[in-house]
Order: sequence, then structure tokens, then C-alpha cells
Amino acid sequence: MGIDYTTTEIQARYDEFARKYAVMERVQELLGVRRLRRRLLRRASGSVLEVACGTGANFSHYPQGCEITAIDASRAMMDIADHTAADHGVDIEFGLMDAQTLAFPEDCFDTVVSSLTLCTFPDPIAALEEMQRVCREDGRILLLEHGRSSNRLIGRFQDVRENSHAKQLGCHWNREPLELVERAGLHPVTAHRTFFEIFHEIEAVSHSGDVT
Repeated sequence: MGIDYTTTEIQARYDEFARKYAVMERVQELLGVRRLRRRLLRRASGSVLEVACGTGANFSHYPQGCEITAIDASRAMMDIADHTAADHGVDIEFGLMDAQTLAFPEDCFDTVVSSLTLCTFPDPIAALEEMQRVCREDGRILLLEHGRSSNRLIGRFQDVRENSHAKQLGCHWNREPLELVERAGLHPVTAHRTFFEIFHEIEAVSHSGDVT
């Protein structure tokens, strides 16, 4: 039987695991995720919404001039993110909310960012549709995600271990991020995969937006 946590259950798990997650995230950064964040986020501009900001690992990579709003469903994760922002001298407005029901009006951000999150949202399509709703038509949605490897052995290992991996924090590591983006009605402008094609860097717009 698959692991399917609700948003409330995921929130509780991240509240409990927040400090350990911050340590785990630092290890990920040393393994090359920092470079991927930097490369993707240099495309951010204007008013920025970061969805599911976690402990704030993206904050130091935003170009100067960005006006950043960051949201997360976990109070404990956001408390750590607040300290991260202060450590880097980044001015950020925080909000506690579910990515699947964003409390913002339509077309109010120039850039929407989310990283390593589609694996965990109970309804990733709903979360992507919300990102699209709040992003201006001429804006960009920037995603750094991980998913099922195209390597046969690694992909098979992810499939076999999917339930045990998801049990701790609800992370379904064999989802297909690009497929989710397209199913949500977004148009990928650029899509790049790396590290046995596990990590995805995706820049997307709505189908009705400007793709030039």
C-alpha cells in the first residue's frame, strides 16, 4: 500500500524533523545542489514568491533587487528559514500557508520559485496550478526538482524503495517532475536534467503566456 500523507500530516512531520532536515540540506548543498540552485535562481527577477521555502537554502542565491515572499506549511521550517534570511542579510516577507491553496490574488508575482517540493505535495498538480495562478502572464516559474532516474538500475531502485523512502517525510522520489509540469498546463521553456537525470532544472510559463 502506498504512502499518501495529508498536508496536515506532512506539516507535523516537518515540524518534528526541521532541525535534522537543516543538517541534511547542508549535506545536499555540498554534493552539488548549491550549484543547481545558483544556476536556476539567477533567472529570478522582480517580485518573487518562493513556495515551500523549507529552511531557506535558496535565499543566498537570489539576484539583488528581488522582492521576496516565502511561504511554507511548517512553522518550524519557516522559523529556521527566518534565521537563514537574517544570516544572509536578505529581507524576506514570510507567510504560513499550504502550497495547494495560496492566499494571494491572481497575477501578482513576476517569478514563482519552488525547489525539491513536487515530490512531497499531496497534490502536486494543484500546487503547480496555484503557482501558475499567482504568476503574471509574462512571468516565470522556476523549479529545481528531483525525480525518477532514467538510469534503469537507479530508477528500479527508486521504485522498489519508494514506500520506505516516503514513509519518513512523504517524499515520493520517483515522480516525474516534467510530466507533472505539463499536466498542470504549464509550458517548459527550458528543462535540464543532471546527476543520472535525477535532478531537473525547469523554467516554465503558462501556455497563454509569453514563451519568447
